[in-house]
Amino acid sequence: MKVAERKIHGLLIDIDGVLFQGGRAIPGAIDFVGRLKARGIPHRFVTNTTTLSRANLTLRLQQLGFAVKEHELMTAPCAARDYLESEKLMVGLLLVDPSVEGEFASVSKRGTRGRAVVVGDIGDRWTYDLLNSAFHELMNGAELLALHKNKYWQTSEGLKMDIGAFVAGLEYTTGKKAILAGKPSETFFRAAARELGLPVESLAMIGDDIESDVGGAQKLGMSGVLVKTGKYRKELTARSSVVPEAIVESIAEFSLD
Repeated sequence: MKVAERKIHGLLIDIDGVLFQGGRAIPGAIDFVGRLKARGIPHRFVTNTTTLSRANLTLRLQQLGFAVKEHELMTAPCAARDYLESEKLMVGLLLVDPSVEGEFASVSKRGTRGRAVVVGDIGDRWTYDLLNSAFHELMNGAELLALHKNKYWQTSEGLKMDIGAFVAGLEYTTGKKAILAGKPSETFFRAAARELGLPVESLAMIGDDIESDVGGAQKLGMSGVLVKTGKYRKELTARSSVVPEAIVESIAEFSLD
């Protein structure tokens, strides 16, 4: 494979907005994944989705017709759990969807070095009182661990504000810099490269978010491919300082040759 004359040996592929959208597989995406596997091209499916556990997300993809296995998925909640375990931190406050709370079962009551406020997507549960609880926990010494810092996400009703605004608000009021578990975290991308056993410069990231997917990957020397599905908007791409190596209509149009 080549992207902008660079030889590519492996792919990192976003999920929501790239493989499926609104509960349906994006046309051609299932066949693309099938060809990817048939040709033995190293890959990982990488996502900032925080409303499904890795097991449940794998099951959803399989039900849609994708031939994927759980170990092929790298998710922001799992990356956050791994960070807490490696840093010996316990969960001081867990602000995540109930469906992914189980991912943190091994660290919620453990940790010898300190505490962390873990921020993910909790939908309409956000209140001033909840944010204030997080504020006090952080002011009392906890670290701020964000599953991601996305500005918006694509829904059946169009774009909606994502948790990045809440993370930024907590950063502003406490003076603390959030540790990012998912994209565009360098740690997240490097972990994916290690799993594939490939140098980052030999990988291409395919995503619908020009900042987190394309920009984050390019900062590490990867190629960035933007798809015009999911949260892609022409006007947002035009305003961004990020310039993808390639822009394709959908993942089905990405050449594996």
